[in-house]
Amino acid sequence: MKPGDKVICINATIDPDKAEEIRNDFEIWITKDKEYTIREILDNSGIVPGVLLDEVHNLPKYFKLINRYQEPAFALWRFRKLNYATQTEAVEEQQELVEVGVQQQPEKEKGVNI
Repeated sequence: MKPGDKVICINATIDPDKAEEIRNDFEIWITKDKEYTIREILDNSGIVPGVLLDEVHNLPKYFKLINRYQEPAFALWRFRKLNYATQTEAVEEQQELVEVGVQQQPEKEKGVNI
């Protein structure tokens, strides 16, 4: 994954033992099955990669583990990359598939009598 990629959230679950910490760190949380665009990927000092999203902006916080202030990032494993980069490309891809499907139909199915 890289900045600009479209992703879908596949896991927005918060472990009960981390719920308070998450509430303190994130003003806005992600939603399962919602599409997002990666704004930036943070390596978090090699501890665990995280992503910042165009659609979600949280205030920077101090993280003792990495000894710096930064916007809280969502774990990379919470997302799956989609096969298109923009909504326009997705619509174009769907249109191409429909056009191919129409071209490949037998003459009978197109309503043409032979």
